[in-house]
Amino acid sequence: MTLTKNDISGLYTAIVTPFAADKSVDHNALAALVTRQLAAGATGIVPIGGTGEYPALSRQERKDIVKTCVEAAGDAPVIPGVLSTGFPDAVEAGKDFEAVGAVGVMTVTPYYAVGTQEGMREYFANYRNEVGVPVLLYEIPRRTTVATKAETIQAMAEDGSIIGMKCSNYDMPEFIKTMKFAGEKMAILSGEEPLFATHVTMGAKGGVLASANIYPEIWIEIFNLAREGKLNEALKLQTKLDCAIDAIYRETNPGPLKKYMEMAGQPVGDVRLPLQSPSQDTMAALKSAFDVTSVANVA
Repeated sequence: MTLTKNDISGLYTAIVTPFAADKSVDHNALAALVTRQLAAGATGIVPIGGTGEYPALSRQERKDIVKTCVEAAGDAPVIPGVLSTGFPDAVEAGKDFEAVGAVGVMTVTPYYAVGTQEGMREYFANYRNEVGVPVLLYEIPRRTTVATKAETIQAMAEDGSIIGMKCSNYDMPEFIKTMKFAGEKMAILSGEEPLFATHVTMGAKGGVLASANIYPEIWIEIFNLAREGKLNEALKLQTKLDCAIDAIYRETNPGPLKKYMEMAGQPVGDVRLPLQSPSQDTMAALKSAFDVTSVANVA
């Protein structure tokens, strides 16, 4: 399939990368995780982004992970994250993922060597020319230290460089502006659980959420309410997940998330360095959150 902006809607799960006891990739657990997400109603899968520990994986591991996801996903879209800092490495990754069946890539803004707005626009224009699948912009300023302005995003969409974006940004005025300038030209996805329902009500086509690893069904229910304009109902339902979200993001994702998944009967192993297992305080918060969501009968 050739992915277009009109194909992008609903919940895309940013899945973790399961590891075995020796920290090798557990492909059986990975395939099972993909199957579980799609059976729950997720539209597609976003592997090896930040939640999938992209920086801790080798080039071959990343390619193999995407291949496993594509095989497990069947006809559902797999759109892997590309978090490489340099243009040649990002292109290499995009071509690798295309070769094993990814229908698109979600590419982060260049970081460390931070460019101007025009530099980012040119970066993505050149990137799309090099990679044979459609590109979604992944904007996460708290990690990259650079924010893409609404005017730049509009220009990138008009250039044909991107067909969508994952917005992991708490700047609501800029989100409103982005929806105004580019909302009809591309598919905008929320990347922030606390803002997901609000983003959807304001026009986002769906979201890329890490906590959907555990609770895909409730996020889909929240999505359906929000796109019908029932924001209050969506936010009320979302409160059932508030304590879980707070605990999962107490430390760098996905360390706490993986431990929470283990509590929920979905063991996916530990994280790789430089990430470490959560602290005792965070483990206590995770246990408390799990107990609260269990009592609330969150499925």
